[in-house]
Amino acid sequence: MIGICVFKILDVILASTIYDIANKAGVSIATVSRVFNQRDNVSERTRDKVLAVAEEVGYHPQANAQGLASRKTNTITAVVPVISNYFFMEVLGGIQDKLNSYDYELTIYNISPSKNTFSQVEHVLKRRASEGCLFISIHLQQEEWKLLQRYNVPITLIDEYYEGFDSVSVDNSEGAYRATKYLLQHGYKRVAMLSALVTSKPIQSRIEGFTRAYKETGSAFSDSLIVAGDSTYRDGFTERGGYEAMVKILTIKPDIDACFCASDIQAVGALKAMQDLDKNIPLIGYDDIELAEYIGLSTIRQPMRDMGFFATQNLIERLENPKKAISQTIYTPELILRNSTD
Repeated sequence: MIGICVFKILDVILASTIYDIANKAGVSIATVSRVFNQRDNVSERTRDKVLAVAEEVGYHPQANAQGLASRKTNTITAVVPVISNYFFMEVLGGIQDKLNSYDYELTIYNISPSKNTFSQVEHVLKRRASEGCLFISIHLQQEEWKLLQRYNVPITLIDEYYEGFDSVSVDNSEGAYRATKYLLQHGYKRVAMLSALVTSKPIQSRIEGFTRAYKETGSAFSDSLIVAGDSTYRDGFTERGGYEAMVKILTIKPDIDACFCASDIQAVGALKAMQDLDKNIPLIGYDDIELAEYIGLSTIRQPMRDMGFFATQNLIERLENPKKAISQTIYTPELILRNSTD
């Protein structure tokens, strides 16, 4: 009964407003409705007149109000593990860039690191609070992704891959390989990797690329060349994590002559550690966040904003055509050289 009352109240409010606009524009209520619902059978002149009157009276049909009428939420949910991370902020910027052209509202669900990730993700899908979901750097087991298919909610993965869902990701192994190979081929024999927590899926791929570069160049490799800081906050992808890792490697292996850093934000901490220890060796980061350009950091560029933009495009296409073929996009990262490798 309460739900019926809400819809009746909503209908009265919208009808009253639309009537006022129709009366002032000199058109029918049906014409105003067609304009707001972006129908084609309205002349451009009439459409402009109706929209001008709507603007004058301060009326803008909200996506959620339109959703109530159609029993849709008109909402897309972005599920992220760490909202304050630079990577996620860039990806979210790309998502919003795409959504600006549509009537969808964006909501963000932050995964708590202290709780089971799968149960939190499952909770989001069970709520049915959005038309579809964008999962950003949510890393589950293959069998867990398969279980989520039963909810029949359109999903696009960002920075992750599963054959059953649309996805946009970057070849993390290739990125680390390119950075490490560049350093090894330019005369640096003892190249270290400043890692984050090895339980992180992107880190596992970047370690694979790091070791592959050593193998292909015939350079002497040791597991001790891979070092992480003690901080576990944000899986070690922090300035503090980079600072601690650089201090460790320069203490354990003072003869290290270059470093590949698992993220730009860790590289910021690593640069500070070198300054404090009066050491200066070539350093390559990973991500190419905006800050990297301003501090002259060489890095591996992954198109974070594009990833968000095209993942959202994939999701909207899925909402409009549920039977479309699954789309899997894997970007090849690019090595960007700046002052930190001079």
